[in-house]
Amino acid sequence: MKQEKIRLLFVCLGNICRSPSAEAVMKKLVKDKGLEDRFVIDSAGTIGHHAGQRADARMRTHAERRGIVLDSISRPVTMDDFYDFDLIIGMDNQNIDALKRKAPEWESVRKIHKMTDFSRKKTYDHVPDPYYGGASGFELVLDLLEDACQGLLDYCLNPDPDQDPEIGEGF
Repeated sequence: MKQEKIRLLFVCLGNICRSPSAEAVMKKLVKDKGLEDRFVIDSAGTIGHHAGQRADARMRTHAERRGIVLDSISRPVTMDDFYDFDLIIGMDNQNIDALKRKAPEWESVRKIHKMTDFSRKKTYDHVPDPYYGGASGFELVLDLLEDACQGLLDYCLNPDPDQDPEIGEGF
C-alpha cells in the first residue's frame, strides 16, 4: 500500500529568513535519512512583500556554512495552502495569529502549530526574526530550527495520537 506524503508548510512574516531556513533544514534532515519520497516541504510568508525574491543573503550565508542550501523563492500563504498541507508551522505568535485569521475553517486552524512546539531543548518559545540583528541572530535561528525540525521529523515518523490527535491522523 502506498503511504501518503506528509506535507509541511513553514511560515514566517516575509518568507526570506526563518521559514525558508526551516524548509531547507527540514529538507536536509529528510534527505540525510533517505525519506524524500515521504515528504513535501515548502515555505511561505504571511505577507507578500518579498514575493519572488530569494532568501536573505545573510541567512543563506550562515546556512551554507552548515551545509544547508536555501534555494526557495518567497511567496505569500494562499488559501489553497490550508487544504494542501497537513501541518502549517509558524515561527512566532504573530505568524500564528495571522495564519488563524486567514484560515478558511476550523479544520484548517487545527493544522497550525508553532515551530518551537516541536523543540526538544525548549530554550525559546518562538523563533526570533533575525532580519534587523547581527550574525548571532542568524546563527540562533539556525540552532533553534535544527533542534525543532529534528523534533518535528521525529514526531512525523512516530506520531503520538494521544498527545495531539489532529496531527497524528493520516501519518
